[in-house]
Formats: sequence, structure tokens, C-alpha cells
Amino acid sequence: MTIAENAPAPAIVDQEEATRARRARINRIAKWTLPSLVMVLSILAWHLYVTINEIPHYILPGPVLVAQSIVNDWELLWPAMLTTTRLTVFALILAILGGVALAVAFTQSKWAEMSFFPYAVILQVTPVIAIAPLLQIYMDSAFAAALACAWIVAFFPILSNTTIGLKSADHNLEDLFTIYGATRWQRLRLLAAPSALPFFLGGLKIAGGLALIGAVVAEFVIGRSGTGLGLASTLLEASYRFNFGRLYAALILISAMGVVIFAITSLISHLMLRKWHESALKRE
Repeated sequence: MTIAENAPAPAIVDQEEATRARRARINRIAKWTLPSLVMVLSILAWHLYVTINEIPHYILPGPVLVAQSIVNDWELLWPAMLTTTRLTVFALILAILGGVALAVAFTQSKWAEMSFFPYAVILQVTPVIAIAPLLQIYMDSAFAAALACAWIVAFFPILSNTTIGLKSADHNLEDLFTIYGATRWQRLRLLAAPSALPFFLGGLKIAGGLALIGAVVAEFVIGRSGTGLGLASTLLEASYRFNFGRLYAALILISAMGVVIFAITSLISHLMLRKWHESALKRE
């Protein structure tokens, strides 16, 4: 029997391709419809539970009341959300700049790593809620103190992941660069940096969420002094006034910000890795 006789018939191949295309189309649709369906059902269950059991709004507000609070209090919530967004974005940018720079220094000098890495760990394991009051005392601006808190939380994942990535270059390629007499800068730019990129992007996803958490925690602590920082301070004030509709509205907006940050960092990771890295290549 020849090879040609063993080859699958064109009709079978076409049918298999059509089946794969149909499955891919179904998966794309389900990727969006299933989470949306779960959200709609959860909101409906929440509304029915509050309505049927006649739960007071000061214990558990219904979704209708929360939606009304978002609309009615938007002039208050919007500036607060902008403040929290600025804190989160600035902290993440500073974490990227500082984490990448220090990771490069660690991989270029063992002395630098041995000298400063323990202090980076100390910053990571120290609760930021304990540091925030001290920063508020020593810094003139409440915004700067909150920014420092958010930076401390977001900094370590960038530093740790990027350091591991810079050290993960293929040893055979390192030997090849040595044979060709590559400079330290060429090794960093052409070998270590591409190797570290997936690790850095993984750390970026983590740091994005942690920057928001750090900003919210800092606002909780620093906002008690009447500075009126961000959504967390708005949430805290609403709890003092028993305005649970506004409280849940602020909480939902904080969660929505976290989802948007994760979506943006995931998109950046996909766009930068989709053409060459195994984690982003599509498989049939």
C-alpha cells in the first residue's frame, strides 16, 4: 500500500477543518456569553433575595439602589475614581521603572543583589497599613504618602519576576555570545531582555492589581484624617453615614477598576508575546 493510499481523503480533511472552526467559534462566543450570563443571574438572585426577604437597605442594598446611587452620586464618585486611578497608575509606573532598573543592577552585579535584595524583601513583607501613618507624618502631601504606599506594594513583583527572567537566558546561547565576544550591553539587550520579557509581563499583571490594592489601603488609612482621597475614602465615609448604597457603588467601581487594569495588562502581554512565545501562541 502506497503513502498516497494511506493519506486521508480531502472530504475528511475538510470536515475536520470545519469541525475545528466551529469549535473555535463556539469557544469565542462562550468566552463572553458565559461570564455575562453568570453576572446577570447573580444580580437577579441578589435582587430577588433582597426583595423577597425584605432586607433593609442599611443591611444589604439591592442592585437597583446601588445603580441609583452610582447615577445620583456620580459627581462625587467620578473625582474620587480619578484620584484612585492616578494613584494606581503612577504607583505602577514607578514600580516598573524602579523594579526593572534594580533587577538589571542585580543581574549585572552580585554585590548589588546581596546588598539591596534583603531590603526589598523587607519592604514587601512589612504591612503597608503600618507604614502609611508614618509616611503621612513625614510627607507634606497626603497624595504623595498614598502614592508611596501603593508603590511599595506593587514594586516587588516587578523586581522579583524581572530578576528571575534576566537570569533565565539559555546557557547555550550565553556560551554562543561568549564565543562571539559580545559585550555586556549586547548580552543584556539581545539575550537577557527577550528572555525576561514574559516574566516581566507576568509580574506586571500582578503588580497592576497590587497597585490598586495599595492605593485603596493607603486611602483607608490616610483618608481618615479628612483628606478625602479617592474611592476608598468615599467608601469609608459612606459607611460612617450608613449610606450603604453609596458604599456598594464605590466598592463596585473599585472592582471594575481592577478588572480594567487586569484586562489592559493582559492585552499588553498578549500583543507582545503572541507572535513568538509559547504561552501566547494559538494551538489547534
